[in-house]
Amino acid sequence: WTHITSKPHSADRMRMHSHALFVLLLCSLLVGAATAEPSRELTYKDCHPDDKAVLLAFPDSWSSSWAPDTLCCDWFAVACDRSTGRVVGFSVFQDPSFTGTIPSTIAGLTHLEDLFLHHLPGLSGPIPPAIGKLANLSRLEISWTGVSGPVPSSLGKLKKLTQLDLSFNSLSGAIPVSLRTIPGITLSRNRLSGAIPQMFLSESAGQDVYLDVSHNNLTGAIPAAFAAVNFTHLDLSRNGLTGDASGLFGRGKELQYIDLSRNAFDFDLSGVVVLPEKLFHLDLSHNAIHGSIPAQVVDVANLLAFNVSYNRLCGPVPTGRNMARFDLYNFQHNKCLCGAPLPPCKK
Repeated sequence: WTHITSKPHSADRMRMHSHALFVLLLCSLLVGAATAEPSRELTYKDCHPDDKAVLLAFPDSWSSSWAPDTLCCDWFAVACDRSTGRVVGFSVFQDPSFTGTIPSTIAGLTHLEDLFLHHLPGLSGPIPPAIGKLANLSRLEISWTGVSGPVPSSLGKLKKLTQLDLSFNSLSGAIPVSLRTIPGITLSRNRLSGAIPQMFLSESAGQDVYLDVSHNNLTGAIPAAFAAVNFTHLDLSRNGLTGDASGLFGRGKELQYIDLSRNAFDFDLSGVVVLPEKLFHLDLSHNAIHGSIPAQVVDVANLLAFNVSYNRLCGPVPTGRNMARFDLYNFQHNKCLCGAPLPPCKK
């Protein structure tokens, strides 16, 4: 007899076709998963092998908590870029067990953008000039440590550096003129000496500049070019600086904070000096400044701190408006200042 095979029903054909597509799609997904690149999260966690090798070569006091068989982007003090795995940050704060010197090999972290070593009393020795090879560095802070020696001139090679803080150390020698392009500099509380370089900050045109070199042993006159620098914060206090600083002032300047106290500046405060409108802190105390207090001082609306004591000023103290904020301490020990809050002026 003849065997007759019937054709599948149309609904059955559709089910068979769908099943075949599903099997094909599943196979494609499995093949793709086998050949896909590692996920960015895994790359981030593992960090770049070149950077890991540099970190593992650091001194034992820096790397004692790092296990070579663990993911280095999870290590203490280390920050990585999420997409590339490169080490872009290294930060240690207030760790008394962090000792030794800064290794020159840190220059091997070629993608480093931020380096912060703060309040580490056990950190000593010089700042290695090799840091000047970290071309991507934008912020560098080595503060409240025992580092000594000169400020490396090689830091001036860091064209992306916008913030440099080397305060509260034992650094000595002169300020390198090579730092002239960095708009934010703090070198306070060191042992720096000599004059401020004449071309210092001369290439900062168009930028708001922050400079603090207070509590050092700097001498000589300030650079004439400072008159053209767009300072927002300027602290030259507690040095041995001399000469005329009146060029720092002027209408339209962005100065908000200026401290020239405890130097030997000698210039006429009256008539020549025009106070910037945004000024909120002005300390000229302990100098040899003469003339009188400009009447304009009463109109500087945001002025919260004003000290001209221990100078050679004469004439009446302006009154009214914001001058009510200040007392005898702000004007005492001058040549012949008079009027409130001092004794009345002689007729």
